[in-house]
Amino acid sequence: MPTKTTARAIASDAPESEKITINMGFVDLGHIDLLVSEGFYSNRTDFIRTAIRSHLATHSDALRQAVSRKMLVLGLQTFSVADLEAVRATGEKLQIRVLGLAVIASDVPAELAVATIDSLTVLGALHASPAVKTALAARIR
Repeated sequence: MPTKTTARAIASDAPESEKITINMGFVDLGHIDLLVSEGFYSNRTDFIRTAIRSHLATHSDALRQAVSRKMLVLGLQTFSVADLEAVRATGEKLQIRVLGLAVIASDVPAELAVATIDSLTVLGALHASPAVKTALAARIR
C-alpha cells in the first residue's frame, strides 16, 4: 500500500544500482582486459554489465513468465510508517515480493515491521534499518 509520494521521495534518495563483488579466474580476467585494451569496451565494468544484460536478454521470456508466476512487483517498492500503520489498522499482514529494490523507510520501528510483514522475498536489494532487518530475518526468503 505504498503511496506515490512516498515512492517518489524515497526513489530520489535510493541508489540506482547495487555494488557486487565477483571472483574470476586469471585467464577470464585477462580476456576481458584484452577486449578493453582493444577498444571493444571502455573498462571491465562496461564489459561485465554488457555481458550480464546480454545473458538476461537471452532468458527474457523465462524471466517474464517467472515474474508473473511468482507475482513479483517489478522495480521499486517502498513502505513508510504510514503505509504499515494502514496495514496494521486492517488487521492484515503483507506478503512482500519484489524483483528490484524494496525499501522499508529508515524511521519504521522494528515492532511495526514485525506486526505488519508476514513474509519478505526480495530478488535484488532490500534497504531497511539494521533493526528491521534483524527483526524480520526469519521472514526473509
